[in-house]
Amino acid sequence: MADVPPTRMNQQVFKQKMKAAESGHRLLKKKADALKVKFRDYAKAIAETKATMAGDAASAFFSMTQAEYAAGNFKQKVAEGQLAAKIRVGAGINNVAGVKLPVFTKYETSEETSNQSLGLAGGGKKIAAVRHKFTVLLEMLLKLASLQTSFVTLDEALKVTNRRVNALENVTIPKIEAILSYISRELDELEREDFTRLKLVQGKKETEQKAELKRKAAMPAVKENDEDITAAFDATDDAEVVF
Repeated sequence: MADVPPTRMNQQVFKQKMKAAESGHRLLKKKADALKVKFRDYAKAIAETKATMAGDAASAFFSMTQAEYAAGNFKQKVAEGQLAAKIRVGAGINNVAGVKLPVFTKYETSEETSNQSLGLAGGGKKIAAVRHKFTVLLEMLLKLASLQTSFVTLDEALKVTNRRVNALENVTIPKIEAILSYISRELDELEREDFTRLKLVQGKKETEQKAELKRKAAMPAVKENDEDITAAFDATDDAEVVF
């Protein structure tokens, strides 16, 4: 505080800083509240997705066992075929209160798979069921990956926002308040000093005026003569001067 001169200009500057800090604290508090709500929603969605995915995964692998029983071991034929992905994963961005959250989606390519003839000799329905159930499982995995990644990103953003809120609330704003209080005290003290100085000057002037009045009152009075002094002289008595 000693480094801040107690002037009116600095008082206005720190008042503006105080206003900006309070506005920033209010906005960050709202952002933190919005992130907390979204954080709880993601946590709930993750728990529900995991619970659902457990049953989907069990159903998919059980259908795989059924297909192998009906059509034989067809994994080798799939591995020997063309390994071109028919489904790919894309990434997007979801903006939540200024925080960019990743979102994963799947999209189908135009690639033709070479394993369409699987199950012609038997077990075709089971293999189709396996394909469908693993596609559903893939969608659930993508959803869980999006939720989990967004959850971690939100957690980090929430920690940073809470740190900023705490810094403004416990450090910045109290510091500015202390500086404003110091400036106000110093300015009040300067005003009191100026007022005392003016009173002393005024008192000194009044004392001098009283002394001057006493001095004038103590001097003898001078009689005023209203007689015209030129009336005692006669201009005809003067001798004429010849040049």
